[in-house]
Amino acid sequence: MKVSEYPKFIFGRLYLTRGVNDKVAENAHFARFVTGSLARHRKGDWGDLEDEDKKANESALKAGERLFSAYIFGDEKIWIITEADRSATTVLFPEEY
Repeated sequence: MKVSEYPKFIFGRLYLTRGVNDKVAENAHFARFVTGSLARHRKGDWGDLEDEDKKANESALKAGERLFSAYIFGDEKIWIITEADRSATTVLFPEEY
């Protein structure tokens, strides 16, 4: 395993909002997208964010603050948020925030 493949942090309990959970249950392609996005998030690949937001995440990673990623699947976007204490990570659609 390459060093870049190791997780950069533990994301605690995993939560899916109702909207994401329902879509995962009905769409296998979307379920794989969510699983892949979680793996990317855990490795510090912050997805479809501006460079400034990616830099903020790198600082937050070191400072023990909240982490935020965004990933696009077709015409939909998901957000992944890991709490500062790393106790929980939530996958949600932006409109569910």
